[in-house]
Amino acid sequence: MRVSVLVMDQVFDSGLAAVLDVLRTADALRGELATPPPSWQVRCVNPAGRTPVRTAAGHTVDAVPFPEAGPADLLVVPGLWYPRAERLTAWVASAAAEPAREAVLAARAQGAALAAACAGTFVLAETGALDGLPATTSWWLAPAFRKRYPQVDLDERRMVVPAPGVTTAGAALAHLDLALALVRATSPALAELTSRYLVLDSRPSQAGYAIPGHLARTDPLVDAFERHLRGHLDEPLSIAGVARELGVSDRTLQRAVSAALGMTPIRFAQQVRLEQAVHLLRTTDLPLDTVARRVGYENGTTLATLLRRRLGTTPGLLRDHP
Repeated sequence: MRVSVLVMDQVFDSGLAAVLDVLRTADALRGELATPPPSWQVRCVNPAGRTPVRTAAGHTVDAVPFPEAGPADLLVVPGLWYPRAERLTAWVASAAAEPAREAVLAARAQGAALAAACAGTFVLAETGALDGLPATTSWWLAPAFRKRYPQVDLDERRMVVPAPGVTTAGAALAHLDLALALVRATSPALAELTSRYLVLDSRPSQAGYAIPGHLARTDPLVDAFERHLRGHLDEPLSIAGVARELGVSDRTLQRAVSAALGMTPIRFAQQVRLEQAVHLLRTTDLPLDTVARRVGYENGTTLATLLRRRLGTTPGLLRDHP
């Protein structure tokens, strides 16, 4: 398996290291299996053709110029350090990012599979490689991604999303999950062995990490809706009633929330309520039924069911691991 890892100036250090460490560890452990999969030949390539590359933290990485690297079976695009979505979207469409876009298109034309995590998913999307496919990205970049690439079926709740010829992953340390998923696609047994050596747990969802308030601030109406929700968490929710209080129609509120967050107002309200419930369970000794009522649910059973379905956790786990 010939793997090219695309490294550019401002590459996210831990993301790059995670991909390299997992893939190289998997290759080193192959011999422990009765039937080892093919080896992983991993190299860093620079689309701009110069070396070394300077990472976001100021370290340097030696990389082969992309045109000299030869064909690959897999091209991985790690994330870059752009802490503001508008700076990332400006860069990915700029002339400075053209070598990266061309490298993705060239790899795809040669039949290589593609993979990316965090801000790296924007590079794939900008080339059209994700059009019509399911994908994920960093939960906090989701509003900007959804606005710029409406043709992509985005699900920011998932940590890793496989699609034909493409695998995408979520925020920052989801590079670990991405690399392990790439190993698993070749050999589930090797992925299990690698995860044990590196002490990596399965994390199928980003939903438990998302901060609803951050997402809401991408749109003034959605921000006002979120602030109203937080002020009335223990009250029954009427979307039409909230819309009237905000001075808009029910349909306008529905459209704004869907466009910004990719979900219904009811689903977003549930996310806000669950976030507050998690906070109360981790920081107080209030009975479960009391916590449930404070966030708008009738009883603790309903809350526990939602925590399990939406966040993959339980009240007991939250209190055991504050």
